[in-house]
Amino acid sequence: MNSYVIYMVPALGILGLVVMAIKSAWVSKQDAGDDNMKELAGYIADGAMAFLKAEWKVLSIFVLFTAVLLAYSGTIHEVNGKEIHSSWIISIAFIIGAVFSATAGYIGMKVATKANVRTTQAARTSLKQALKVSFTGGTVMGLGVAGLAVLGLGGLFIAFLAIFAGLGANTVKTAIEVLTGFSLGAESIALFARVGGGIYTKAADVGADLVGKVEAGIPEDDVRNPATIADNVGDNVGDVAGMGADLFGSYVATILATMVLGQEIRVTDNFGGMSPILLPMVICGLGIIFSIIGCALVTIKDEKSSVQSALNVGNWSSMLLTVIASYPVVMWMLPEGQIALRNATFTKNGVFAAIVVGTIVGAIMSFVTEYYTAMGKKPVMSIIRQSSTGHATNIIAGLSVGMKSTVIPILTLAGGIIASYYFAGLYGVAIAAAGMMATTAMQLAIDAFGPIADNAGGIAEMSQLPPEVRERTDNLDAVGNTTAATGKGFAIASAALTSLALFAAFVGMAGIDRIDIYKAPVLAGLFVGGMIPFIFSALCIQAVGKAAMEMVEEVRRQFREIPGIMEYKAKPEYEKCVAISTNASIRQMMMPGAIALITPVLVGFTMGPEVLGGLLAGVTVSGVLMGIFQSNAGGAWDNAKKSFEKGVEINGEMVYKGSEPHKASVTGDTVGDPFKDTSGPSMNILIKLMSIVSLVIAPYIVGIGSR
Repeated sequence: MNSYVIYMVPALGILGLVVMAIKSAWVSKQDAGDDNMKELAGYIADGAMAFLKAEWKVLSIFVLFTAVLLAYSGTIHEVNGKEIHSSWIISIAFIIGAVFSATAGYIGMKVATKANVRTTQAARTSLKQALKVSFTGGTVMGLGVAGLAVLGLGGLFIAFLAIFAGLGANTVKTAIEVLTGFSLGAESIALFARVGGGIYTKAADVGADLVGKVEAGIPEDDVRNPATIADNVGDNVGDVAGMGADLFGSYVATILATMVLGQEIRVTDNFGGMSPILLPMVICGLGIIFSIIGCALVTIKDEKSSVQSALNVGNWSSMLLTVIASYPVVMWMLPEGQIALRNATFTKNGVFAAIVVGTIVGAIMSFVTEYYTAMGKKPVMSIIRQSSTGHATNIIAGLSVGMKSTVIPILTLAGGIIASYYFAGLYGVAIAAAGMMATTAMQLAIDAFGPIADNAGGIAEMSQLPPEVRERTDNLDAVGNTTAATGKGFAIASAALTSLALFAAFVGMAGIDRIDIYKAPVLAGLFVGGMIPFIFSALCIQAVGKAAMEMVEEVRRQFREIPGIMEYKAKPEYEKCVAISTNASIRQMMMPGAIALITPVLVGFTMGPEVLGGLLAGVTVSGVLMGIFQSNAGGAWDNAKKSFEKGVEINGEMVYKGSEPHKASVTGDTVGDPFKDTSGPSMNILIKLMSIVSLVIAPYIVGIGSR
């Protein structure tokens, strides 16, 4: 057996973390500007860390409580006639997954709150330097997430194999089943981090916009707005820490789903029969190397260069290199001849074809999302035109764009599922998702640079720097909005493929071979599953609305009761707005999280695995549609508003910021904020988390409700 391959996986994770540390040190060495800029950045950093500490206090209780339940669950694996109690190992894996997920968010938060003010200072020099600083900050985030995920999965897999060593042929299967605890921990923290962070950032953003922009008529990030610090903190806790934990969970779940299906395949190879299990980890490990290369290619020549084109060069290069490298890896690792999994047979050429399919699906999803959310494209222009007739028509246009944007992605996903299954069965569907997620480090770097640029623009505005500085940061921020929307489309596509793979793994572990929707309880489960993304979204949006109301009242109070704010003679009480967002997000994130965690347990233990399978099918289909619709509608509304800030032509006349159509676009953007940054991106975590919970409880519900 080529045993060194298994050790290559965590080594690649360590490589990613080493490069991350080098990039982080470079960001720290950059000029942070004058004392005023440093003071403002300090407020943002302090607010971000205060939120993380408050969130971690609550989540640490949840993690310990859940770990105890898992430890006493009595999970027993029979290996060679011996009973192995693995529940305590699952519990430890759960804690490690939770800690790694939280750490991924912390790494991103730390570097983002350093890179923001340094990007502002760099923007005083040139757009090229501003892009370099902000994107390097994003690169730290991407490599931190990918490095921790690959190191965690690879390292724990080696450790669990060692623990179960000498116990027979089921050693590998037992080790992978125990790894589900790691994924459960990662996804649990991801859900709370994404929902809590999303509520925080949008409560602050909506409050700052409605009072500051619309009522007081001051710029978005004006230092006189009491909510502006909370708004900038929100960019970090929602779009950086929350997103980091989110994609960490997605990355882990995608690899694990492929490993779970891979362990069902019986092959004779040079890796002890483990090549289908090791393959997704190796490909994602190599994806880290190619993401590093892709990140190095992101640069521009001068002020007139396209930032979006620079990001595209890095992104497509990393994806292309990963696909090219996958071919020799697949040919080397997988054996010749037919490979069988359940009712499907395939070859290693089919596995490579499935990886190509996954990459193509990811690329199409990115293109489509960019089309529906980018400035200057037909969908955003339709919202701009309809803004000229008022707030209501702006909302109607945005909803229409979001709904239409689901068509091509869903058809693409459907085609991708059919094609990858054709090439390599269920394993093909899973490896397609793994191939798509292999360059997560690059995707996240592109995604994370946006909030850093947004913060940089806020600091420039609050510091009253020259207009050209804000123009440069706005250039980066506008591209960042599109890449953020693209990243969300990419994430929901991978979640759909991953959930199908997890679903297939659940069916195998639960002892059923089909989900019969002719049975009334199964059909009922399907309908209930379809409803869950709606109530989950409703709770998230409602939470933003409640918190935003508190924020609006507080901002109005400060404008009313603190004389001299508008004349720059008095400093607003920023910390009170930060406290409102922090307390509201921690309080309101619990109910949506509870729905995702408890529903599969209740349905599984009362109705059985087949009804639970119907529930998962409903959640997956409905969740994917809701995720695409909300993320794209919100992104389109946002860039419609930003188009007015740059100046846009409507019916032959140039319309700018402060006009009535611009005010209508601010309303649309305010509605779209919780869509694109709270409930929309939470959908991919929801469907994966419910699948993973179902996978964990599958051995306990075998035979329940079978008649």
